[in-house]
Amino acid sequence: MCIRDRVFGQKKKQKMTIGILGGTFDPIHKGHVALAEYALRHAGLDEVWLMVSPRNPLKANAAEASDSQRIDMARLAIEGIPGLRASGFETTLPVPSYSWLTLSRLQECCPDDSFRLIIGGDNWANFRQWKNPDLIRRNFGIIVYPRPGEIIPQPPCGVSILYGAPQMRISSTEIRALIHDGTPLSAPRLREAMNPEVLGYIGRN
Repeated sequence: MCIRDRVFGQKKKQKMTIGILGGTFDPIHKGHVALAEYALRHAGLDEVWLMVSPRNPLKANAAEASDSQRIDMARLAIEGIPGLRASGFETTLPVPSYSWLTLSRLQECCPDDSFRLIIGGDNWANFRQWKNPDLIRRNFGIIVYPRPGEIIPQPPCGVSILYGAPQMRISSTEIRALIHDGTPLSAPRLREAMNPEVLGYIGRN
């Protein structure tokens, strides 16, 4: 049974091209959601899955919120938005998590579907440091969203460039710092950056 049927409780009606936007999402904010929606509309995708990662192998610090809390927040952030899904599939895999393994396991679960990895221009710049980068590019494909004004010349086969994607004007790191410093969850900066349901979840937890 495809992961889509198991996790989302809904059978797909056709073969799908699914974009995987991974991250710790600690916490998820409106920039993440805007990017996922843009990729869904402009990158030839049927769905975009926000894939909650247990830990980035290239970052020393683990996430502060638990896996289940970050999955809950991701689901709240995209609730009611057609074509967007939040998944904790990667949290069931060995740690540290690697994108090539996640994509490979997804393909095993859903052999009729196609998966494409969505990454930023900063990650593309160090993509050669990733685990099995050529396997990802050849077997799945990559969608890169550059920074404003950034041009990526002559991308190799299997890589497409998504220009014009919305940029995140706040980071999860900044949000955590504001909350740790005692900034009220009702503060304009936080309300502007985050879904109210996610803010409510943080307040309760």
